[in-house]
Parts: sequence; structure tokens; C-alpha cells
Amino acid sequence: MKRFLVIAALLGAAAAPLASQAQPVRLQQVQAGRPVPLSRVLDMISQQIPGRHLNTTMGDADGRPAYFVQWQTPDGRVVVIVVDAQSGRIIGRQ
Repeated sequence: MKRFLVIAALLGAAAAPLASQAQPVRLQQVQAGRPVPLSRVLDMISQQIPGRHLNTTMGDADGRPAYFVQWQTPDGRVVVIVVDAQSGRIIGRQ
């Protein structure tokens, strides 16, 4: 349960800067270049990491737009997979 609360806090912290921006993140991403569709990102993750998708938020990772994907592994662990929204590449796990 503590792990879930920590992950929820991390996701909330990642989303907080988004709320303060003047333009919606989607518009900024489209202007910078089309993001990889979330469906493709989820397919790619499912091929590499067994488990299931729980939730996704968008945010910023090292100055780049990113998907923060909550993923539950078969043993019940919940991980956050950070995916570069422009390239579709996994750039981190939390």
C-alpha cells in the first residue's frame, strides 16, 4: 500500500507543472512534432514487460514530453515506466 501511495505522489508531482502551463501539453507537443500514440507505447511495453496497464499521465522528463505509465507486473508490483513521447523509447523506470 505504501508503494502505491509513493507512486501516486510521484505521478501527482509530475502532473503539477502541467496544470500551470498556459497552453495544454497536447497542443505544445503537436507544435513540436507529433507524439507517438499511447496505444503504440502500451503495445511496446507489453512486448517487453509482462503485466497490465493501470494508468497513464503526461509530463516532462528532462525537458522532453513523456508518458508516465503505471504498469502492474504479474507478481503484483506497480512500476512507473517513463516513455519519451516523441520517440516512443523507454527512458526510465520508477
